[in-house]
Amino acid sequence: MSKNQLSQRLCAWIDQHFDEEVGVLQQLIRIPTDTPPGNNAPHADAVAELVKAWGWNAEKHAVPQQQVADYGMQSVTNLIVRRPYGAGGPTVALNAHGDVVPPGEGWKHDPYGGEIDGGRIYGRAAAVSKSDFASYIFAVRALEALGADLRGALELHFTYDEEFGGLLGPGWLLEQKLTKPDFVIAAGFSYNVVTAHNACLQFEVTVHGKATHGSMPETGHDALQAATAILNAIYAAVPGLKEIRSAIPGISHPTMIVGRIDGGTNTNVVPGKVVLKMDRRMIPEEDPAQVEAGVRKLIEDAVAGLPGIRVEIRRLLLARALRPLPGHEKLVDSLLRNAQEVMGETLTTNGSALYTDARLYGEHGIPVVLFGAGPRTLMESNAKQADENLALEDLKKATKVMALTLLDFVGPQA
Repeated sequence: MSKNQLSQRLCAWIDQHFDEEVGVLQQLIRIPTDTPPGNNAPHADAVAELVKAWGWNAEKHAVPQQQVADYGMQSVTNLIVRRPYGAGGPTVALNAHGDVVPPGEGWKHDPYGGEIDGGRIYGRAAAVSKSDFASYIFAVRALEALGADLRGALELHFTYDEEFGGLLGPGWLLEQKLTKPDFVIAAGFSYNVVTAHNACLQFEVTVHGKATHGSMPETGHDALQAATAILNAIYAAVPGLKEIRSAIPGISHPTMIVGRIDGGTNTNVVPGKVVLKMDRRMIPEEDPAQVEAGVRKLIEDAVAGLPGIRVEIRRLLLARALRPLPGHEKLVDSLLRNAQEVMGETLTTNGSALYTDARLYGEHGIPVVLFGAGPRTLMESNAKQADENLALEDLKKATKVMALTLLDFVGPQA
């Protein structure tokens, strides 16, 4: 059978089974995986049971409970579904994450309903990234339904620690040497192939002073006043970051924000302790060690000489940048060619200002790109906002593009 005939059969199978695919996505949305609190093992158990219907075995890899608790979550069970074929081909892994941010306020649709309305499916993780559980599963099922002589292997990695950084998700699977694929495609959106993304440093800055009665402020040391000096220094540095430009399309410049402030005892008490949590995004060209040293110095200099003030700076997260690795161009070329066939347009290939757990594959030397089911822009899907949704047509297109790309990698040799 010719490659063109196989491609047509793949797309026809996906059309015929699309209602089933939507039903699977609805099941996945209806099992909450809010992180925090991060009790995600029940969702993994449900997915493992689901794939049994197709004769697949999902290996359950539970992260030790104490390690999970120390990390700030309740349970993490990562899944690997291995589909070995004949000799002579590569191992391609597809990674999507099941953990999600809590739904928050303002929903008009049930965040755990998987409701269909106007050609769209609504629910938390409809777009990021339970949709790619469905698109990746059905792309593999379509490929296997061909009955063709496949070569190499496919792996489905369903992990549950993207929102906290990925170290207990893909990072844990890789550190435990449970997998080492030749190529990875990780969850993304349908109209852009992401080949690079920013790095991220997050800090917790604790400012210690001395609390005292508000009627005698001179007898204490005001931690909030010192924290204000730190805030002023941080935001004074922000305009200069805009002058540091990335050469990667889609990535502009570094950013720095303070996302949370906690402190004080009461209205009539001079604050004795204030805690700031901050986020410094780095473009791929920056050196994380130099950036971290610079941020620490900025904070320390801001309070130097203030009597009775002590500052602790604790790194919460270092998520390194995703950079293109040799071999990623094979993934990009295949995705672009197949998207042109399915969607009738040439996709963009850009970097992203976001950071993802896909970077962890790159840190292990594995070429990885991001592509999956989603709209043209993050905001269009309300990802991580109220009424997150996905156009069903985009889900179908992404599944077809994925299936055709897998055919390129593990299908019969021409």
